Amino acid sequence: MKVVIASDHGGIKLREEIKSLLTELGIEFEDMGCDCETSVDYPDYALPVAQKVADGEFDKGILICGTGIGMSIAANKVRGIRCALVHDVFSAKVTREHNDSNILAMGERVIGPGLAREIVRTWLSAEYEGGRHDKRIGKIKEYEEKNV
Repeated sequence: MKVVIASDHGGIKLREEIKSLLTELGIEFEDMGCDCETSVDYPDYALPVAQKVADGEFDKGILICGTGIGMSIAANKVRGIRCALVHDVFSAKVTREHNDSNILAMGERVIGPGLAREIVRTWLSAEYEGGRHDKRIGKIKEYEEKNV
């Protein structure tokens, strides 16, 4: 599994925590920034990460900002991306199992590092169930093909 990760200025500390976890888990990853604590624009980080996942360069992506909201909104503008904003373990599990999410967004100002590590661990290990969920994902893909 290959993961691409990025944050804006509001998610730098949590991104470092998650990079540490990915290293511990032996998961290959690329860090796409940001490397400053001065204000930057989250789309400049979310969109390239989402495009790399959509293009198949990476299996999954992780995006972090202050709340996770901006990153998730931007990432979901890219065709083929199903970015889930998650702040609890149950949602992390279900968004993989039911929605086949391929990008995880979190907010550093919303959750602490311990919970974030558990969310990421759960999200990375959960598998898409398919079955009845395929029809729903198919409807999203069909809409994207016609309208994006």
